[in-house]
Amino acid sequence: MPPVRRRGATSKNPPIFSHEFVIQNHADIVSCLAMLILVGLMFQVTSPLSSVFVTMQYNVTTNVSTEGDTSEEDEDVEEVTSYHSGPKDICSVFFYLLIAVVLHAVVQEYLLDKLNRKLHLSKTKHSKFNESGQLIVFYIFSILWAVDIMIKEGYLNNLSHLWDGYPHALLSFRLKFYFITQIAYWLHSFPELYFQKIKRLTRLAILCLVLHYLAEMTFHLARILYFSDYLDISKPCFKLWFVFFLAARACIVILTVHTVWFGLGRLPNQEFDLAAGNFNTAFFRIVILAAVCLFQGWVLFDFLTFQIKRQKEQSANHTITTKKSKGLHSTPTSPKKEKAKKEEGKVVNHDSPQNGGMRTRSKGKKK
Repeated sequence: MPPVRRRGATSKNPPIFSHEFVIQNHADIVSCLAMLILVGLMFQVTSPLSSVFVTMQYNVTTNVSTEGDTSEEDEDVEEVTSYHSGPKDICSVFFYLLIAVVLHAVVQEYLLDKLNRKLHLSKTKHSKFNESGQLIVFYIFSILWAVDIMIKEGYLNNLSHLWDGYPHALLSFRLKFYFITQIAYWLHSFPELYFQKIKRLTRLAILCLVLHYLAEMTFHLARILYFSDYLDISKPCFKLWFVFFLAARACIVILTVHTVWFGLGRLPNQEFDLAAGNFNTAFFRIVILAAVCLFQGWVLFDFLTFQIKRQKEQSANHTITTKKSKGLHSTPTSPKKEKAKKEEGKVVNHDSPQNGGMRTRSKGKKK
């Protein structure tokens, strides 16, 4: 019988515009679309349309007086460009969503795929490794960028900057661009962070995001080290993540209470004004505090239940392994089995071909 031929991999490409074709080449398709928008900036006819996608919209120029000893008016007034939100920001979110997809593919191809070839992980660990790798790059980038913004805006010098000048209807270019990119990345979970009324607390939100991202970055770093068989380093990182997670939950609640209840409660404008975006009333402050505290409590409860369940599973696996190790060292035979073996030894069965395969009894005392 001739050997069966092994079926080789087909070299046929999937048809254009099919589901498989889009999945395999989605990064190239998205990059071409982003390049098409950027090329539109080079031509005078399409430049106004392309600028809606690339640049930040709704800029407002205000004159801010600066301190100085000179009496000239030109030196005492500084023009500051700020931004507010509007429907055109959806175009900006769409464009930077395309950029996020391209960067995702670049990190996957030039960093994570090379590490996966060296580690030889299973399918489950492979997907988790890719997820942690993508998120840790995003968290590191977001933390460094947010800290740079807070330093330049002066939020870290004095906590009163978190509520001074409320309502914060106008944003600086750095702050608006940061939240546009955050929405582009977290399109499935952060749509209300900028377009709805949460945008009035952007200064508090950027500080809370840094605390949350720091804990999540530690977790994904520990998981990558665990999959890479660096167990001596991953165990302390998991413990550090446990501490950072609890500290982040506590700091977010404390900062929210300090900013929303005590900081905004001291401001003179305590009236509801929808046109100006002023929601600084006792009712809205209580609603915000309740929402933040309940959400952080739910996250903490889910985290603790997961840790308790994990501890129980580890203790159960430990007891099973200890029992198996004890059973391998000593395998005692019961006395009933020994008696059965002795009785079987007394009866002799002869199934030889000489007597036609008939069973014969051994010669013994006849009754």
